Amino acid sequence: MAGGDALEGLQHAAVQGVDDVGDAVVLRLAGELDLYNAHAVRQELADQTDRKPQRLVVDLSSVTFIDSTGLGVLIEARSRLENKAAFLLAAPGLETRRALEVSGLDRHFAIYPTVDEALTAELEG
Repeated sequence: MAGGDALEGLQHAAVQGVDDVGDAVVLRLAGELDLYNAHAVRQELADQTDRKPQRLVVDLSSVTFIDSTGLGVLIEARSRLENKAAFLLAAPGLETRRALEVSGLDRHFAIYPTVDEALTAELEG
């Protein structure tokens, strides 16, 4: 077994699922969002933004770590939506929230404590 194969067995899929909730899409992410899985997250976010949902909620409740690459993927996805206010982050844990705050991105993203609150929030624009 090659080293890369062994490493892949240790990593869990970052994209845990996609749910359609009315006119919204909820994308559930988990584990570590970093350079190693950014491509999969980027592709799923691109697929979902291409659908042009009225609201795209990224559920971060199961994310344990996010690096600058993962943050960049979120910024890129938000920029793909015509209405940037329709891109919402939900339920970031302590480490994820800290990364958003340290990077200053907490001032640019709409962040809600729960997915339900993100789904019912009034959108700007």
